[in-house]
Amino acid sequence: MSKSYDLVIRGGIIVNHDGQGPGDVAVKDGKIAAIGQLGAVDAGAVIDAQGLHVLPGVIDSQVHLREPGAAHKEDLECGGRAAVKGGVTGVFEMPNTKPPTTTPEALADKVSRARHRMYCDFAFYAGATTENAKELPELERQPGCCGIKVFMGSSTGNLLVPDDDHVREVLRNLTRRAAFHSEDEFRLRERRPLAETGNVHTHPVWRDHIAAIQCTERLVRLAREEGKRIHVLHISTAEEMDILAAHKDIATVETTPQHLTLVAPDCYDEIGTLAQMNPPIRDAHHREGIWRGVAAGIVDVIGSDHAPHTLEEKAHTYPNSPSGMPGVQTLVPIMLDHVNAGRLTLERFVDLTSHGPNRIFGIAGKGRLAVGYDADITIVDMKKKHTIENKWIESRAGWTPFDGKTVTGWPIGTIVRGHKVMWEDEILGTAPGEPMRFLEALGA
Repeated sequence: MSKSYDLVIRGGIIVNHDGQGPGDVAVKDGKIAAIGQLGAVDAGAVIDAQGLHVLPGVIDSQVHLREPGAAHKEDLECGGRAAVKGGVTGVFEMPNTKPPTTTPEALADKVSRARHRMYCDFAFYAGATTENAKELPELERQPGCCGIKVFMGSSTGNLLVPDDDHVREVLRNLTRRAAFHSEDEFRLRERRPLAETGNVHTHPVWRDHIAAIQCTERLVRLAREEGKRIHVLHISTAEEMDILAAHKDIATVETTPQHLTLVAPDCYDEIGTLAQMNPPIRDAHHREGIWRGVAAGIVDVIGSDHAPHTLEEKAHTYPNSPSGMPGVQTLVPIMLDHVNAGRLTLERFVDLTSHGPNRIFGIAGKGRLAVGYDADITIVDMKKKHTIENKWIESRAGWTPFDGKTVTGWPIGTIVRGHKVMWEDEILGTAPGEPMRFLEALGA
């Protein structure tokens, strides 16, 4: 007697903990119910995945969706549409909104805004400040919270925690792994005059590699002294990979598609302030060093640092132009192009975008294509050549630094807890987004 499933994905190449191989995936009640050669089974819907690769749902663990406070450039709804159109099934959103996500009320408000407005599942970082260290234990256990984010540089107001004493106080109050923007604020202030008006090429001169290296050295020292776990975001230097390699027992590492793909000075020559982000895109020495970190297993996750601004805002004269660029929708195609170019394997891509987030953040029931896990699935065509264009971008900002770039490898389908939310660039149905759950907060 055949079993009955809600959905069967038939005939694709499955890429998961077992490597790569042909097979079927069956879904029941939003979870993966069976994997293998399933033969004749009853299903409410069937997806023919012949010639396609079936991956665990891609999780982008660093996005800025600007709601509340700056919805003219992005909000949770269009940010979620951008995610699923790019093959991303879940995102972690950052706390530097207006107001910032530094209280239980602000975090609960974001969860409420996102539920069934976002097409992907979601979680939110709470922000550490120089004043809220005692409230962090409550915040990090709140539903929908993926952890605490600390800005040691490149932020404003009380979200900036630049000095060792306050960073130490934050760490002492945490149980879960905290994420850090690691640039030395004191060096950035000293070097601010080096940012020449109208010359975006001076962005990596002002925010130089030493500012990143010094801050990361401070951070790992403080974390080790306090016996805490840290996640260091958007690594942009070769030297930081060597530093972090010596601290893998306590430190996990993120880099971005931008830092793996763009290179100075070319990116500033070609797209000007559209290439401006923090920490900056640097020269080939640093890009090669980051790739060595990927190959060596030092890098744990790829996050897009999706940080949209309007073209009008980006057109302001440097350094009055804002830092950041859209990225959640292009993460998958840019990285699949690198896979096809031989820079990493498809299995390593899955490790960086699904298994890695599951492992280091303790996501409950997500990040693996395995029976019993949520049916979050990214289906890709590894042979499809496609040109990324601004008109394809769902973000309200309406542009990408990769406009005009032809890639090989493209997201074909996005499934969130069994809901088929994107197929062949068309967003489908109603938004099913729910907050992710985390092992260290299940009893909260």
